[in-house]
Parts: sequence; C-alpha cells; structure tokens
Amino acid sequence: MKKVAIIMGSDSDLPVVAPAIKQLKELEIEVEAHVMSAHRTPQEAQEFSKNAIENGFGVIIAAAGMAAHLGGVLAASTTLPVIGIPCSAKVLDGMDAMLATVMMPPGIPVATVGVNAAKNAALLAAEILAVGDEELMAKLIKMREDMAQQVREKDTALQEKIKEL
Repeated sequence: MKKVAIIMGSDSDLPVVAPAIKQLKELEIEVEAHVMSAHRTPQEAQEFSKNAIENGFGVIIAAAGMAAHLGGVLAASTTLPVIGIPCSAKVLDGMDAMLATVMMPPGIPVATVGVNAAKNAALLAAEILAVGDEELMAKLIKMREDMAQQVREKDTALQEKIKEL
C-alpha cells in the first residue's frame, strides 16, 4: 500500500495534525510527517513532492496556517493528490489559511478540508488510496457502518430520555 505524507509548515502544527496521524495508523496506513516551509525551505518542499511518487507515497497532506501556501507549493511539483489542512492562527481564526489553500489556480488542485480538520484529511487520503485497495475499502465501509450504529444507539437513548420528560 502507498504511504501518506503529512507536511507541516511548522512544528507548532503537530497538535493539529496528530488526529490525522492517529487515524492513518488505526487504518494501518504508513505515514511520514515532516516540517517544511513554503517560504523558508521552498526547495526542500519542492524536492520532496517531486520525489514523492518514487518514494512510495500515494497522497500528500499539507498543514499550514496564515498564508498557507504549502499545499500549493507541494501540488505544483507532483501529480499526487494533495490535501490541505488550513490551520487556525490567532489572527482571522484560520479563514486566511482556508482561502489561501482552497483558491488554487486552474490546473494545480489542492483538496481542502475544514480548518484544523486533520481527521477528515486522513480519511480523505484513505479513501483515495482505497480506490485500488479492497481491504482498505472494507475498513472504511466498516468504520461508516459503526458510526451509523452509534447514531442509532444515541437516538434510542434520546427517545428513552424524552419519555421521562
């Protein structure tokens, strides 16, 4: 199975991306995480994405805040799917990062999840990899079935509480 790379613009983004790392590990998807900056180490970021396919990656997740150009820098140097996680900052509460990540020019897409939505980025990466992996697809289907069952159980419990009102 292909690996997933998580590239953070700063080590301060680790608390944001930790749920993605955990989710990928739970799905038994190999994950690597690195710190690279679109502005401070652009050559290293481009080199990483240029070589990502031959290094066994199937998806790249880019987590960055503020100007949030990391996803675009990585996407410009590979045809692998790149998923951006806009990270919240003290100013503008992540909306700046969201807009910078989602507003890519035609021809260089970056899929974008919600602000700080690392778990969804991991699940989207898993869904992309599952297109060619029946075992992974079965795990994702089971996960969704389990979530649906949890909702049903919560509804049953709610109905019991309502009876008591």
